[in-house]
Amino acid sequence: MSDAAMVVAGAVACLGLAGAGSAFGTGFAAAAAVGSWKKCYAAGKPAPFLLLSFVGAPITQTLYGMILMFIMLGKTGIAGAGVPCLIAGIFAGLAIGLSALFQGRAGAAACDAQAETNQGFTNYLAALGIVETVAIFAMVFALVALMYVK
Repeated sequence: MSDAAMVVAGAVACLGLAGAGSAFGTGFAAAAAVGSWKKCYAAGKPAPFLLLSFVGAPITQTLYGMILMFIMLGKTGIAGAGVPCLIAGIFAGLAIGLSALFQGRAGAAACDAQAETNQGFTNYLAALGIVETVAIFAMVFALVALMYVK
């Protein structure tokens, strides 16, 4: 496989893994939001619109994967860039995707808690932010590593 092909493969892997994590994470949180809204409707309580913030939180990881993808695609003309970009794409994409998956799991718990108590929104959002930080770190550190691919 040529260097350019490996660079593209790494870029696509990064976006794909990040996107898969976002899909899982938003799916988990969305299912919990729907269940929480149903409980609210059944109890005659207003359904909190705020739950959508928990549902949407894991989607940002797809953007982090896309940013890395574009940086990697800029390395296609560089001799020897294939293996570093492939490795960076796979492992950064995995870290970013897992962050999204677990952020969605935490978002699901936040949906249930917020709908039941109507309290703690800021705390729940802060917890999701901490999980998101893993993805930001993975993206930034991968960007730093890719600076050495010249």
